[in-house]
Amino acid sequence: MNPRHYVDLKENSRELQPTYYFMINCLLYSRMETGLVSNQDYYDEDVNVYLAHLLHSFINPEYVEQSKKFLSKYDTDVFRRLSNSTDSRLKYLIYKTNADFLLVSIGIFDNPMVPAANRRSQPSEEAYVGRGKTYYHFAYSYSQQMHRKNVGVSDVLEKLSMGFEKYIRILSHMRGEYLDLVKRLSDGEVYHLERSVNEHQQQELLRVKQDELLELYSAWRSEPTKEAEESLQRVVSEIRQINPSFKFELPKR
Repeated sequence: MNPRHYVDLKENSRELQPTYYFMINCLLYSRMETGLVSNQDYYDEDVNVYLAHLLHSFINPEYVEQSKKFLSKYDTDVFRRLSNSTDSRLKYLIYKTNADFLLVSIGIFDNPMVPAANRRSQPSEEAYVGRGKTYYHFAYSYSQQMHRKNVGVSDVLEKLSMGFEKYIRILSHMRGEYLDLVKRLSDGEVYHLERSVNEHQQQELLRVKQDELLELYSAWRSEPTKEAEESLQRVVSEIRQINPSFKFELPKR
């Protein structure tokens, strides 16, 4: 069956309907059932539309695959990638994608990418919530540069930053009452999901370190100082931690 359509078993017609309708209906029911109805504190029907489209996107493997290049498991990885970039669009996409995945991970999957045995060594949910709020706030800031003619996108990101905890509560209710996805994933499936993400992150980190090595090597050739040589040795060591077979030696001068 096309994952973008579903059959509502409660309806007699049994007609195919867009999966987006399922997401928005479950979301609105969850808002009513939690008492966190739309427009209670401020207008946020636009957030409903955004969240329904976001959840619908996760059904599409292409969306998940394309998003991997923007994802990072740790704050340090995010900030390291951003520190070397002056591209506002890239910064916007990195912050927004990581915020979206944190929101869905906490709300819908209840952090399934973290094995239960390792959760004690992981940041608390409050820390993840803080990251999500911060990422959405930065995405909002950069979106003002990217979407000057479409302030609607910026407005939604700002609301998600301010009301992150509220939207997690809504999605958590939706998870338990309408989706129940976590119970459908076996330990093996969760392991392979985590391994896939980690492998992609390692490859991305390797690429960044290789670029850094080339820049340092070029600087060393221009000015072969002791400091430049030590920096090269540091980066080579970091690359070997990712790829033990990597070999590099400075030419003798």
